[in-house]
Amino acid sequence: MRPDARGAKAMDLTDDYEHAKYIPDAETYLPKWEAHAAAFRDSAQGQLDLEYGAHPRQRFDLFAPDGAARGLLVFVHGGYWLKFDKSGWSHLAAGPVARGWAVAMPSYRLAPEARISGITRDVALAVAAAANQVAGPIVVTGHSAGGHLSARMACAGVLPDEVAARLKRVVPISPVSDLRPMMQTAMNADLRIDAAEAALESPVLCRDPLDIEARIWVGAEERPSFLDQARWLRDAWPAAVLRVAPGRHHFDVFDGLGDADSPLTRYVLDGLN
Repeated sequence: MRPDARGAKAMDLTDDYEHAKYIPDAETYLPKWEAHAAAFRDSAQGQLDLEYGAHPRQRFDLFAPDGAARGLLVFVHGGYWLKFDKSGWSHLAAGPVARGWAVAMPSYRLAPEARISGITRDVALAVAAAANQVAGPIVVTGHSAGGHLSARMACAGVLPDEVAARLKRVVPISPVSDLRPMMQTAMNADLRIDAAEAALESPVLCRDPLDIEARIWVGAEERPSFLDQARWLRDAWPAAVLRVAPGRHHFDVFDGLGDADSPLTRYVLDGLN
């Protein structure tokens, strides 16, 4: 449900954006992600902790394929802009790397230290820094809050012009595309989203999206709020397409990126270069 723009009494939407208590064995996922990510880093080629700014979290890992890269994929992690870093997701580079793409995975400053507008700037800086390392087309994807941030890269003026010219596709995975409902959650005590920031930072309100492909991916077993968020973005961006992945929920909707031949990896990369 969208907030009432006319200012009616706000509902508490905290439960609408809760995942763990609706996913069986939710507590087992984070340790599995971390273990798989560490194992991939041990075997992958590339560079870790490249700087794109002065803050300790302004770092990215860059994983390289064998031979010349076909292009650059940037994956932006989720965590409601409040938690996690790049180190828990390295294994999701495996599919694109196997298909010949370099993969950059940035960390970024978190709320409440940074506002969402500042986090958007961090990701734009990270994409630009990675683009300086890898030639060719650029694709930006990300999950949940990272889905929001990947969609923001497709709004005019966010990326430097020379980087935006290379951006061919964004693939928001289970994105938060409208920040206005987040203002009605307990998380907003730390996120500090107000009406002005929601208007600026919500991809559904982006008035000037770049002329690139937008492919949205969401799990069929997601919370209704996230199915809504995905549909709102598709409806706001007329050229966007939406794929609903059967049987997938918020904690496994991105798993396919670890497999070069998965439907998700094909959805992200097919038809480019």
